[in-house]
Amino acid sequence: MNRVVITGYGVTSPIGNDANEFWESLHTGKVGIGSITKIDASETGISVAGEVKDFPFDKYFVKKDAKRMDLFSLYGIYAALEAVNMSGLDLEKINHDRFGVIVGSGIGGLQTIQDQVTRMNDRGPQRVAPLFIPMSIVNMAAGNIALRLGAKGICTAIVTACASATNSIGEAYRNIKFGYSDVIVAGGTEASITKIGIAGFASLTALSDSTNPLHASIPFDKERNGFVMGEGAGVFVLESLEHAQARGANILGEVVGYGSNCDAYHMTSPIPDGSGAAKAMQLALDEAGLQPSDIGYINAHGTSTQANEKGESKAIETVFGQDENVLVSSTKSLTGHLLGAAGGIEAIATLNALQHQFVPGTAGTKELDDDMNIHVVKGEGVDHKFDYAISNSLGFGGHNAVICLKKWSEEV
Repeated sequence: MNRVVITGYGVTSPIGNDANEFWESLHTGKVGIGSITKIDASETGISVAGEVKDFPFDKYFVKKDAKRMDLFSLYGIYAALEAVNMSGLDLEKINHDRFGVIVGSGIGGLQTIQDQVTRMNDRGPQRVAPLFIPMSIVNMAAGNIALRLGAKGICTAIVTACASATNSIGEAYRNIKFGYSDVIVAGGTEASITKIGIAGFASLTALSDSTNPLHASIPFDKERNGFVMGEGAGVFVLESLEHAQARGANILGEVVGYGSNCDAYHMTSPIPDGSGAAKAMQLALDEAGLQPSDIGYINAHGTSTQANEKGESKAIETVFGQDENVLVSSTKSLTGHLLGAAGGIEAIATLNALQHQFVPGTAGTKELDDDMNIHVVKGEGVDHKFDYAISNSLGFGGHNAVICLKKWSEEV
């Protein structure tokens, strides 16, 4: 079995579109949530979102790309190319048959679906755009990334709602661990700040109706009242250690465990006792060969909804007890909830936390519910020494996905 290391990452998000900006925002606690500008959402009662700002389209794309690909694909390709550039991969020298892509999305081309259904209703079925299907289907972010990179190995799009990116990274880890691939680009992408996206989640009463961007996404806070929609993409380059060392790569961290299961309880609500998420965390620890006390940081799913955090806090307490060394935070307080891309940017945040020995804070969160016996870093982040961290993603349908990361060291 192979050790699996991280050699690059790329991100586009409400708090930055490159590695330095993203880390600086994490470090300073910059909140990327603001008034919605992309659409008129006034009739939904929702006024804030985590929008991507100043997306550097011209860096990798030309004008016709915007007409041939939905924004979720563009975000995913951008993050993948940034990750490959950071990794230093020489695409002329690698074995393309053992070079794969596993990039998921919760919804896919939602703007394209909305636009083309409207066009069909207004102008008739013969006016639907010829590229409607290949622009909107969820697998096309992965497919378009593979086209750009010439990746001819595994090419898969995992769709597990808000767990999509974490499942993608976990499955890529396993694929390399057991020798099927040398290199995989893995993560998630989402572009769901659309009229139908906001309206749909608002009708579900899942979104925060706060008008204050600094007090809208407040995970674990007793006043939380729903999540804030975010958008963007987060992608890793994962390699076998042997492959990375053979080419002299700069190794950033290591994936050492993965847990995935299902609550099998409810369409949208997690099981109240958190048992599913607890089992997924324990599975990741077991694969990594770790004890709960080895973990120093948990990047929680932490959506800022009542049901999620009641269950997740119980899950964390079940596995980790009340260990004061196990610090918890939710970076959704800075970015909002990127749905299928959330686990991608949160895995990058977790990697940054390990590299810099710093736990990002849960901005805006001030007072926890009385029954939450976990150590949430509220407000500003804190310096913290730790070698292992986990990132949780919990999705509609009961999907639970957890990855365990290790601060890079050649020692096993």
